[in-house]
Amino acid sequence: MRTIWWQDQAVHLIDQTRLPHEQVIVHCHDYQAVARAIATMQIRGAPAIGAAAAYGVALGAWHAPADSASALLTQLQPVYETLRATRPTAVNLFWAIERMRRCAEQVAATTTDADQVRRQLLAEAERVAEEDIATNKRMGQYGATLIADGMNVLTHCNTGALAVVDYGTALGVIRTAWEQGKRLHVWVDETRPFLQGARLTAWELMQLGIPMTLITDNMAGHFMARGQVDAVFVGADRIAANGDVANKIGTYSLAVLAQAHGIPFYSVAPVSTLDLTLASGDQIPIEERDPREVTHIRDMPIAPAGVRAANPAFDVTPNRYITAIVTDRGIVYPPFVDGLRRIVEGAHG
Repeated sequence: MRTIWWQDQAVHLIDQTRLPHEQVIVHCHDYQAVARAIATMQIRGAPAIGAAAAYGVALGAWHAPADSASALLTQLQPVYETLRATRPTAVNLFWAIERMRRCAEQVAATTTDADQVRRQLLAEAERVAEEDIATNKRMGQYGATLIADGMNVLTHCNTGALAVVDYGTALGVIRTAWEQGKRLHVWVDETRPFLQGARLTAWELMQLGIPMTLITDNMAGHFMARGQVDAVFVGADRIAANGDVANKIGTYSLAVLAQAHGIPFYSVAPVSTLDLTLASGDQIPIEERDPREVTHIRDMPIAPAGVRAANPAFDVTPNRYITAIVTDRGIVYPPFVDGLRRIVEGAHG
């Protein structure tokens, strides 16, 4: 299942706000439409919005009126700024935009032909997407070694094919283990308030035929206490240098519960999600979304009119609660500062 792709000079993506009841494709004919899709969570998941940003830059270049490479560089500035302003927490967004910016400048340094820059930007966006698929499959292979036959695993939010270009991060690990023939069962947190677990993860696992049970977020401790959870696998939107993990709200609570019950807790993320410029998770910006997502479900009010509600989209799990971080370069165990630095240096080497 491909989440996002380029076709006929436009970016096409699955509208994740309409799942699981409708499968609708959004057609983005300009970069502003891509930005809206990211901001409104028609496309979500850190790697997926990174790919969307890359395609958005390519789309902005494609429709820019510039007739020279240097003019195109100037006209790309508002494209970068618009895409950067969509969502603040997932570092993959900024990583992809920066990668596209460097590509444009490198090509423009060798030619005056704007069309050549446009072609190279599209090729770079396609590389970002294809690399993401390969990255996810490598993480799946590494992470599946942590899953034994017969395990009950718990996951939070959506980290499957819909959260990336294809295959998945934490759910990709579970998928790989299943494809290896391991018997397993997945507890799926519904993930309030946007219900990515109930709407998306449950749908993906049912498509794959992997045994699962949907639970409300506040049921996790109950099943842990009964010995019915063997491991927790979650994704990440940004990981600081010390191994603190920013992920969908509710992840921190799960990590504390897992440690209290002696259950291993794993975060699965590509190297592009690591942000070694931040010493700790305290420096990670946390997105605050519309309180209406808390007080309503699909426009149906579930709270008194006028009630005050908070809606932080992410929380930060301190590294002391994390057993290991699974990346496309291998599994990193504490101390994370040294291990994550080696992983990143290896990626750049």
